[in-house]
Amino acid sequence: MKFIHIADVHLGATPDSNMPWGEQRAREIWSNLEYIINVCNEEEVDLLLIAGDLFHRQPLVRELKELNYLFKKLQTTQVVIMAGNHDYISARSNYQGFAWDNRVHMFLNSAIEIIEFPELNTQVYGFSYLQRDITESLYDDIKPQDNEKIHILLAHGGDEKNIPINRSKLKQTGFDYIALGHIHKPEIISDRIAYSGSLEPLDKNEIGDRGYIFGEITIKDNGERHTCIRFVPSAHRRYIRLTLTVDINTTNGSLQDQVREAIKSNGEQNVYLFYVEGIRDETIHFDKEALKSLGNILEIVDQSVPDYDFDAIYRDNSDNLIGLFVQKVRENAEHDEVAKKALYYGIEALLGARDH
Repeated sequence: MKFIHIADVHLGATPDSNMPWGEQRAREIWSNLEYIINVCNEEEVDLLLIAGDLFHRQPLVRELKELNYLFKKLQTTQVVIMAGNHDYISARSNYQGFAWDNRVHMFLNSAIEIIEFPELNTQVYGFSYLQRDITESLYDDIKPQDNEKIHILLAHGGDEKNIPINRSKLKQTGFDYIALGHIHKPEIISDRIAYSGSLEPLDKNEIGDRGYIFGEITIKDNGERHTCIRFVPSAHRRYIRLTLTVDINTTNGSLQDQVREAIKSNGEQNVYLFYVEGIRDETIHFDKEALKSLGNILEIVDQSVPDYDFDAIYRDNSDNLIGLFVQKVRENAEHDEVAKKALYYGIEALLGARDH
């Protein structure tokens, strides 16, 4: 039995909404889901497991219709959906009573249910969020039925506000696979338990690949069960943090060339956060807005410091705190890189405080 496990799709979200590429990113979330549908057809997948937060908030009827149209394109795949903390099933939720295609199955209650797939010899266990926060550890003691079927648990949580999860207990539950959602970073916990992570990275803290879990569960003639899973990247873009190192010879032009080369090497479609570090010429001030115009750059953080003339600073401040600081730190700075950095950053802070 082959399956694809996704979670935290967050349809309706607009990552980087205040940036020129924001609207395109909203469309890419839908596009990635459509790609998953195509993979299901190409690989003749049996189950598409969606472990919560399919939508970023309460879905609109027109969005559910668009989604249902995508599911109708599936050829061999049955879909199982649970609602998470973002798209929880409120009393007025449009999930209630929506007429899904006959291949789509959704948990609508807060108590554990079992969806049967006799043709796959498979049972999928799960429930949906009916409120935003659930603080009880509801998955710790769930056990599959004692039969020869394949048992899968769909679960969403992992922090103190959203169903805390004890991983040790989860490993002892006896399911053939546990499809987890809520944590956006993909993580294979064991050969039978995994967070798929979000399909697309949704903010600047979501560094690294995003995608889905592809898995297969087999039962041998002797009854032995085997689960094989792997993470597959599928996101249109990644958030990438890079450090740009400068020195006293770095100009605005040469720093811009560094940025261009970094973007060319790592992919023009990706979104970048650059951190500028090092010691620059005292007369140089880097133009961060000019740097941002060179690509999909979300942030430029300038942590560089001017190449100060410490002898002159000491002479001008020998009778105050600044001069005392220079004298004390310089005693260790010559052979200690940490002290050297402390000298530069400390002076920058002290001079800035004095000037204000």
